[in-house]
Amino acid sequence: MEPHVKLFAGSASQELGRKIAASFGKPLGELTLQRFADSELGPSFDESVRGCEVFLIQSTFPPSEHLMELMLMVDACKRASAHKVNIVMPYMGYARQDRKDKPRVSIGAKVVANIIQSVGTDRLMTCDLHAGQIQGFFDIPVDHLDGATVTAPYIKSLNLANLIFASPDVGGVVRTRAFAKKFGAEIVVCDKMRLRANEIASMQVIGDVKGMDVVFVDDMVDTAGTICKAADLVMERGANSVRAVITHPLLSGPAHARIRASQLTELITTDTIPQREENDKIRVISMAPLFAAAIRNVVTHESISSLFG
Repeated sequence: MEPHVKLFAGSASQELGRKIAASFGKPLGELTLQRFADSELGPSFDESVRGCEVFLIQSTFPPSEHLMELMLMVDACKRASAHKVNIVMPYMGYARQDRKDKPRVSIGAKVVANIIQSVGTDRLMTCDLHAGQIQGFFDIPVDHLDGATVTAPYIKSLNLANLIFASPDVGGVVRTRAFAKKFGAEIVVCDKMRLRANEIASMQVIGDVKGMDVVFVDDMVDTAGTICKAADLVMERGANSVRAVITHPLLSGPAHARIRASQLTELITTDTIPQREENDKIRVISMAPLFAAAIRNVVTHESISSLFG
């Protein structure tokens, strides 16, 4: 007999959790989060999970507190005799720290992988990791969903006459090329030099964008400095229009103001992270149907990759 499936959402992903549950065809399970005066967290499940296959939905943004909340949720499930505990982490915090790029730094993504496994997680489902090889940090199954599955159809619906895709930096070329391949389109690259994190010293465009409808492709936007500078630059180089398509809208600090002031026609993103501010230039496409389908295929032991088309 197949174990009973239950879905729960942490405090960072309540809205997305409800959408995933609705698309899956089950209500979200009942969960209480106790918060002590000093901000210590204490999650507890208000219904039995004994013998169940549990899916815990939580993006770790902001990363530290919501990661800890999620780990406590996993521990509570294991101690309550759940059959399997699966994490659905649409956005994985600390994924940008995926290698030693200078001496005496941590590899944050590996630390997070160790923590996730140490509490007894059976499976991780996530989307558009900053670097695909982060999957190798895990010794449990990792289902790595492709955000382009939901954003590419919208780009196609725009019927842009002279479509070309652009990477906002050299490191994103592989991601941009994979997206452009869906359209049989060419790519250009913006090469940037940083003084320090979130601060760009200079940028140049490699490739011709004159008369083209440019679509930048990236996994996330944080302060929006890079994407807005790149958008303005390609317009200076004669582009007809410029958009950006991303998966994870961190949108910290001055991001919204920069997007409004930029020459971006629109920023197309998903709901892996909930929007904290209204912005007419931002179009949000839900990942819920894709996550629900992936959860269903995990439960029925069917292919995940078949969902990406």
